[in-house]
Amino acid sequence: MTTQIIPRSPARLAARRFRRNRMAPAGAVFLAVIVLMALAAPLVSGHDPNAVDLSAFREPPSAAHLLGTDSSGRDVFARLVHAGRVSLLVGLMSALAAVVLGALLGALAGMFGGLLDAAVMRVADVVLSFPSLVVVVVLAGVLGPSTAMLVVVFAACNWPTACRVVRGLTLALREQEYVQAARAFGAGRLTIVFRHVLPAVLSQVAVVGTLLVAQMILLEAVLSFLGLGVQPPQASWGNMLNDAQSLTLIQTMPWLWLPPGLAIALTVLAVNFVGDGLRDAVDPKGARA
Repeated sequence: MTTQIIPRSPARLAARRFRRNRMAPAGAVFLAVIVLMALAAPLVSGHDPNAVDLSAFREPPSAAHLLGTDSSGRDVFARLVHAGRVSLLVGLMSALAAVVLGALLGALAGMFGGLLDAAVMRVADVVLSFPSLVVVVVLAGVLGPSTAMLVVVFAACNWPTACRVVRGLTLALREQEYVQAARAFGAGRLTIVFRHVLPAVLSQVAVVGTLLVAQMILLEAVLSFLGLGVQPPQASWGNMLNDAQSLTLIQTMPWLWLPPGLAIALTVLAVNFVGDGLRDAVDPKGARA
């Protein structure tokens, strides 16, 4: 009796390698819960995140307020859940914009080469030489801090990361036989970029994107904590930490800073776990798994 061997598709092999990294599925589940809570914030929170109640000034956690109240009597849990919308939106949108712009420029630079390649890479070097934190501080002073400004500046300062990765992959892919065959059949370089190169590098770009999401969430939290990011009364995890700057509050009222601090730390950790899992999944060396 012979045993029939069922071939596994590349997608199933990648999913298996992702699951073998035990922290990656756990991170994905945690992120899914955070995203669902953020999307259903009005239903989950039970309170208006911006409703001021001076009679509930800095109350500790209770049945009425699960995570207590802040210095304006606002429910901390409601603000925490609604803040997740803002922090995740800034992280996801800025990372997506940076990855799309960087991947497109990197693919074009790698495929066309020559003057275009040199120009794109020199611009990338110049962009990387400016710390994004300093750029945001300057633009916040000139234009005024806002969520849209954070997304645009974060994307503009971080596209070179994806650009360099995709350019290197494109330089290798343009020598592959199927790309040479497409060119022999008359396909233009732009057609090759969009039909062959970008789909081929999508998995590696996804890894870069997850790492950028974590970086953007952290950067937004820092800027909002400094008062240069998301502005009150709109809540973000960063500006929630701004309510607990004094040593007295840190020691006596941990419900003001511990929930947003944990939300930032655990979300960034989960994103990094997912990124590690994706890296394992697209690693050709794991094809035997």
